Amino acid sequence: MTLDTLLSALALVLVIEGLMPLFGPRRWRSVFEQVLALGDGQIRFIGLISVLTGLLLLLLFS
Repeated sequence: MTLDTLLSALALVLVIEGLMPLFGPRRWRSVFEQVLALGDGQIRFIGLISVLTGLLLLLLFS
């Protein structure tokens, strides 16, 4: 993997992450407040599932 590929992937993540606050700021704020109410363990579990899903998708499509 080259540095260009890694930077392109990071740029795409930023674009995707920015879509929700751009098009639905009230909903995004509501979701963010719900996440703040979760415990550390629950947030870590969500992060783990996200990482594993991302790795699985990378393995399947690359």
